[in-house]
Amino acid sequence: MPNGVDIKDGDLFVSEVSRIIKFDDIEKTFRNKPSYTIVRDDFPTDRSHGWKFIKFGPDGKLYVPIGAPCNICLQDDDKRYASIARMNDDGSEFEVFAHGIRNTVGFDWHPITEDIWFSDNGRDMLGDNIPPDELNRAPTQGLHFGYPFLHGKDILDPEFGSQADTAVYTKPVQELGPHVAALGIEFYTGKMFPAEYQNQLFIAEHGSWNRSEKIGYRISLVRLEGNNSVSYETFADGWLNGDNVSGRPVDIELMPDGSMLVSDDYANVIYRISYE
Repeated sequence: MPNGVDIKDGDLFVSEVSRIIKFDDIEKTFRNKPSYTIVRDDFPTDRSHGWKFIKFGPDGKLYVPIGAPCNICLQDDDKRYASIARMNDDGSEFEVFAHGIRNTVGFDWHPITEDIWFSDNGRDMLGDNIPPDELNRAPTQGLHFGYPFLHGKDILDPEFGSQADTAVYTKPVQELGPHVAALGIEFYTGKMFPAEYQNQLFIAEHGSWNRSEKIGYRISLVRLEGNNSVSYETFADGWLNGDNVSGRPVDIELMPDGSMLVSDDYANVIYRISYE
């Protein structure tokens, strides 16, 4: 089942649970049922958190998340789990970039610093209000973001927290709502929106599935000063009215004119948000 996509030098890269494939020169061939080549096919086959958002970074590498194959567990036998990995566009030089990430389904690079920022979905079954989802920043390779030992900034896991060394974990820049299911994120770099939105971070919150009162189902805005969050607020909502759901945002992309596209896998539509 296809998951994430990205384009580099005219070639379309498509992620599946256990592999990444490539369609060459897609703009010229997509109407003719083009063939594909396999870039890499040795990823884990677990479907739990096996969905892979993929994106090329400023370094030309393809970044690929490998989620934990569970709600909460240790996977010492395969260090690829609960990570963001990266590789060349031909599948070579595969390496884990960041550890301790339960399930990220969205990341982007700061337009000035080129640091990678990413969402992470917190574990389930600790109640309505913990743990939070997270917005994280990884300025260097090799950082550990806490899973499965630490959630948010200071919540020790009841099963694995006794093994935690909190001094070595990188804490989130912003704790998001509990169980909001933060997915796609995007720095605003367009010219259509007012200047106050420039280089600020938007998050698609897909919405909770296991909370007694639903939360999420919106586009949130994290306002930044340097590498610090100064606010976490709702930018666009209306998909949740009481317990009635009419949409679930998944990802955010910018158009060349600076308008914003938001995909919705509940209503099966793409919205366009513009400013006048």
